[in-house]
Amino acid sequence: EVGEMGEGVLGEYGRIQTLYEHGGGYSYQHEIKRVLHGLGFAPDTWETPLAHLSGGQKTRILLGRLLLEKPDLLILDEPTNHLDTAAIEWLEKTLRSWSGVLLIVSHDRYFLDRVVTQVWAMSQQGVKSYKGNYSGYVQQREIEWQHEETLFTNEIARLEAELIFIRKNIAGGKSDIAKGKLKRLTREIVLIEAVGIVGMQGKSWLQIGERVRTLSVNEAAQRIKELPSPASRIVQLKIKLKPEQQGSRFVLRTKKLQIGYPDKLLFDCEEIKLERLDCVALIGLNGSGKSSFLRTLVGQIPPRRGKLRLGDGLVRGYFAQGHEQLDVNKRVLDEVIAHKPMSKVDARNYLGQYLFRGDDVFKLVGDLSGGERGRLALALLALDEANFLLLDEPTNHLDIPSQEALQAVLEQFDGTIVLVSHDRYLVDRLATQIWELRDQRLYVFEGTYQEFLATKEGGESLITSISSKVVLPTKEKELPPVNLDWIADIVDPLKFTAKEKQALKRRIRELTEQIEETEVWLEQLQFELAGAEGERREEVVRETAVAQAELDYLSKELDKLF
Repeated sequence: EVGEMGEGVLGEYGRIQTLYEHGGGYSYQHEIKRVLHGLGFAPDTWETPLAHLSGGQKTRILLGRLLLEKPDLLILDEPTNHLDTAAIEWLEKTLRSWSGVLLIVSHDRYFLDRVVTQVWAMSQQGVKSYKGNYSGYVQQREIEWQHEETLFTNEIARLEAELIFIRKNIAGGKSDIAKGKLKRLTREIVLIEAVGIVGMQGKSWLQIGERVRTLSVNEAAQRIKELPSPASRIVQLKIKLKPEQQGSRFVLRTKKLQIGYPDKLLFDCEEIKLERLDCVALIGLNGSGKSSFLRTLVGQIPPRRGKLRLGDGLVRGYFAQGHEQLDVNKRVLDEVIAHKPMSKVDARNYLGQYLFRGDDVFKLVGDLSGGERGRLALALLALDEANFLLLDEPTNHLDIPSQEALQAVLEQFDGTIVLVSHDRYLVDRLATQIWELRDQRLYVFEGTYQEFLATKEGGESLITSISSKVVLPTKEKELPPVNLDWIADIVDPLKFTAKEKQALKRRIRELTEQIEETEVWLEQLQFELAGAEGERREEVVRETAVAQAELDYLSKELDKLF
C-alpha cells in the first residue's frame, strides 16, 4: 500500500511527467533528427563539431534550431539560401503547417508562392499590403499600375487644358481668373512632384505645408512636361537579348556522350537532341555535373567520351555562375568596351540600362557586389547577340524586379536556352524540357516543369506547381481540374512550333484557373457584403472592386489568345 506521503509523491510525479510529455521530452530527439534530415544533413555528419562546418552549413544549423524552438513569431531573412531543392521543399512543407506568425524576406518567388498568404511590398512611397501569395501580388500590382497610368494620363490632360485657358487669358479681360488658376496649377504641379499622382489623391495643398513662388506660364508648361509617370518610378533592368542570326533548326545532338574528367565520370547521356526555340532546364543534385555540362557545351571542357555535335550558325552566349569571364582588375566601363568596342559615352549609356549610374561605371569589377557582377555579366551576354544561351544560375544575387525583367526577356527570346537554376519560378515559366541528372545519367523529360513534377512518385513531387496561381486566403471552394485537350483542335500545327504550342497551352491554363479562382473570391466577397457593416463594409467594397477589375483584366487576356 502507498502511504499518504507516497500518494503525494506519485501525484507530483504524474504532473511532472505530463509536463515533460507536453514539452516534447519524449519526442525531442526524433524532432532534432527530422529537422537535420530535412535540412540536408546526413546521419554521418551529426557529430561534426560546428567549428568544422562551412558558412552555409552553419546557417542551416541556425535555421534548424529556430524551427525546433517553435517561436510564436518566426522572422526569416532569405531562408532558402544555402539550401538545395529537396531541403527547400521540406522547409516549405514545414512552414505551411506552422502554427505561429511568419515574417519572411526572400527573393525566392516560388518559395513565396508556396508559403505566404500576404505580401508587404516596400518602395520609396512606403509599405503596402497585398492579400495572397507572390503571384497574387503580381496580378494585383499589374492592375494597380494600369490604373495609375490611366490616372496619370487623365491628370496630365487636365493640367494641360488648364494651361491652355491660362495662356489665352493671362493678359486679357479674364486675367484675374487666369492668375488664380495659375497659382492653383503651380500648387498642383508641386504636389504631384512631391508625392506623385497617386499620392496626391485625397490630399490638399495645406497638408504639404509649403509655400512656393507662382510659376510663369512657360515654367508651368515645362514642369508639366517633366512630371514623371508612375512607370518611370519603377527601376528595372532594360535587358535586350536579340540574336544576330537565327541559326539552324538543329542545335545539339550527342551520341554515347560522357561528361566529366579523365579521372572522374560525372554522367552519361547516350543520345539527346535539341532543336531551335527549345528551353531546357538542367536539374540535379549539387555536384552532379550541371555546370560541367554547360562548360562542355561552351567548349571549355572536352567530352570525356563520345560525340557532341552543334548545329550550323550557332552563336553561343555563356553566363557563368561564378562570373569567371569577368576581369576583376578592370573597371566596369573598360570591361564593356573590351567586350565590344564602343565610345565611352555609348558604354556609359549602355551600362545605365543595367543600373550602373554615375561613378558606378568606374568601379573595379573586383569591388562589385554579387548582384552588380550578375548585372554586368548580363550586360556582356547581351552584347554577344547569341542565339544559343547557356545560363548557369542567372538570377543569383538579383533582386525580384531584376529577376522579373530577366524572365520577361527570356520568355520572348528568339533562340534556344539551356538553363541551370535553383530558381524554380524561372524554370516553371521557361522550360519546355527537363533534363534530370540522376545516378550518373541524364534523363530527358519532354514537357514543362509542372508536368515533370506530376510524374514523380511520392510525397511533395506529386504536388502540382502553384507558382502561376493567385492564392487568396479567403477562398475555400475546391475547383475542378482544367481540361485543355480541346486546345489541340484549334491550334494550327503549321503555324505554331512545339515550344509555342506548349507556351500557349500553359498560358491558357494559367488564365483559366486564375479566372475561376477570382470568380470564387468575388462570389464570397459579394456574399459577405450583404451582412457587412461599418469599416468592414468599406473594406469589402474596396476588395470587391479589386476582384472585379482583376476578373476583367484576366478575361481580356484570355480573349487575346483566341
